[in-house]
Amino acid sequence: MSQEKNRITITKHNGERVIFDPGKLKKALYRAGADENQANTVTGEVTDMITDGMSTKKIYQAAYRILKKLSKRTAGRYKLKQAVQDMGPSGYPFEKFIGKLLEFHGYKTKVGEIVQGRCVTHEVDVIARSSKEMIMVECKFHRAAGFKSDVKVPLYIHSRFNDVKNAWERKPGLASLRFVGMIATNTRFSQDAIDYARCSGLRMLSWDYPEGDSLKDWIDQSGFHPITSLSTLRKADMQKLMENGLILCRELAGNQNMLMEMGLRPQQIRRILKEAEDLIR
Repeated sequence: MSQEKNRITITKHNGERVIFDPGKLKKALYRAGADENQANTVTGEVTDMITDGMSTKKIYQAAYRILKKLSKRTAGRYKLKQAVQDMGPSGYPFEKFIGKLLEFHGYKTKVGEIVQGRCVTHEVDVIARSSKEMIMVECKFHRAAGFKSDVKVPLYIHSRFNDVKNAWERKPGLASLRFVGMIATNTRFSQDAIDYARCSGLRMLSWDYPEGDSLKDWIDQSGFHPITSLSTLRKADMQKLMENGLILCRELAGNQNMLMEMGLRPQQIRRILKEAEDLIR
């Protein structure tokens, strides 16, 4: 990289300016499954076209366009963070997504439940139960990548959880279970939110927290890629599918009738299923 490129700064989601580091881009490409040639090609082309002050969003979009020409499968994995954000505008698909990820970890789940607390009723995003514990999950979905949930979120959720926990503790059939409150977000938590959760016993799940057991790690472990990862599926069709409860790429093969009812041609359906199969392989 030339000396001039060494001085180029880019703009992060929060407005912060940092020096462009092609090594970080290459590392992200490797994590998505790019081979050395693909990573070198994408990094080289992005480095050549980058301009001072360019946003990280535009850099990501450029890298994705180049990578998609080389490997749709790898591009779909590289797109994962954006794909989760594209599950909006409502947070309901994200709640279903979290429920499915918890099912992969051995829980039975219910989404969008009305639960009677000791004092008042609560609408709970996800209830997850195993043989050892019951979790009340509150999901915080954000379309803006730079958004952080601050300490007010765990403060509020902790009070709601305590009311529900007090009711659960009085039910004989639940006496052997450990009760847990949890917050899941597709973005990040502020440090004071994490500190309060650690102190109060709340579990936290964000895109990159906790390290080694984050939302990204859960998706990698399960292979549960959302349908918003697909480039062969139009956004309007993605929305229709999610409104009908179809969230994961792996669910498409068993729901071809739904794709046909949406007016998609057989050739389109074959392309969609092929990309989905390649992505989750």
